[in-house]
Amino acid sequence: QIQLVESGGGLVQSGGSLRLSCATSRSTLDGWNIGWFRQAPGKEREGVSCISSTGEASYYLDSINGRFTISRDNAKKTVFLQMNSLKHEDTAVYYCAATYYRCSDYRYEYSDWGQGTQVTVSS
Repeated sequence: QIQLVESGGGLVQSGGSLRLSCATSRSTLDGWNIGWFRQAPGKEREGVSCISSTGEASYYLDSINGRFTISRDNAKKTVFLQMNSLKHEDTAVYYCAATYYRCSDYRYEYSDWGQGTQVTVSS
């Protein structure tokens, strides 16, 4: 198991930016693919992006349309989600999750989850 903790959420105006972090207290993130998901009230949890263990971004949700960038710093045991040009519809709880096998937008392929961080974008 790998324990994940998200941070960096908050309240921002439409058009603003936030950078989310996903860190582990374990010894390493090496070998783990890390995904970001989000869940808005009354909606299903959806995959936002994922970065492979080798540092390649495997996908972005279509509606992101180039506004978000996923990255990782294995030395800091942290994965980041830089979110620019935020829109009201980006409002959700954002979760990071880990899978040892492959990046996927299917939530059930992830074995470990953080507790989530709230992102609220005012219109």
